[in-house]
Amino acid sequence: MTHKERMAAVAALGFTERQADFLVQVMLHSGVCMGRQYCTFAGIVRGQKMVDFFRKLVAERYATPYPCGHNKARVYHVHHVKLYDTIGQRDARFRKRTALAHSIERLMILDHVIAHRDFTWLGAEQDKLAHFLTTTSLRREELPRLAFGQGADVVVRFFPDKLPIGVSPDRRSHVVLYLLSDPASHDFRIFLRRHAELLRVLPAWSIRLLVPTSVKGDVVDAYQRAFREELATPLHPQVANELRWFYQTADVTASAERARLWRARRAFGSPRFRALRKAWLMDGDRVVDVAMSTSLSDAIARDEGRLECHELPRQYFHLSPLVGTA
Repeated sequence: MTHKERMAAVAALGFTERQADFLVQVMLHSGVCMGRQYCTFAGIVRGQKMVDFFRKLVAERYATPYPCGHNKARVYHVHHVKLYDTIGQRDARFRKRTALAHSIERLMILDHVIAHRDFTWLGAEQDKLAHFLTTTSLRREELPRLAFGQGADVVVRFFPDKLPIGVSPDRRSHVVLYLLSDPASHDFRIFLRRHAELLRVLPAWSIRLLVPTSVKGDVVDAYQRAFREELATPLHPQVANELRWFYQTADVTASAERARLWRARRAFGSPRFRALRKAWLMDGDRVVDVAMSTSLSDAIARDEGRLECHELPRQYFHLSPLVGTA
């Protein structure tokens, strides 16, 4: 479905076009929202129009309000199956209630999407698949994904991080969002490795790191270092060959081989190689080939690929004592 088709379907339930547009954004990117976000989106002041809108959502059980923090703020969880059905997202995970800390992370994402409507933001798995399968030469198995289960019960989830990807009006440039919510950069490295094959074929791209105001500079430095190591520093062919051997070696008997394995364990114990191994377990040697390619480092050198650190302009401490503790 197109965005206009989704808006029309939601509006048919008795909402104005502006309200329907906002609800579509919420269902695709966060599942939760606040009154101030609707006011910002609609370009209105906080008042009766906002009150009536959320009163209707609650009265018709489309959304449930939850108090948060130490003031009168409310987070509204938009969850009713009828709403999600109208946009073809009945099974969206945003319908499920989650912990307040995770809800606040989603609010941060929604704030960014609302503030940057010059981009078209892809949220649903199907939307991302349709876009990249038609605008790039990649096959489905080359797109970011995770597999769950074993044997005949394996379920593959594409773009499993559930983070928006922005597309510029000319469809040439893409912005991949990532919220800095953990002081350790290990998950970020895995995220970059999972998206590396996609980034290689895009004309221009950026990883936009959303940084809460409470995050210290040394944490941001660690993320910047992870970006450089994962995407701007291709593996030397000799290192790549040794890495393939190491990943494929289950057991050795000869003393020379044991010494080689010991050296490999020491050499490949850093965060970069731990993230690479996790990707290798999913995609095999193709992951090493991508890490050895210079296409990403060349794009970064030409400034066609970059890491953008965006400090979030708003404080979220009043919503929960957990926010910012990372």
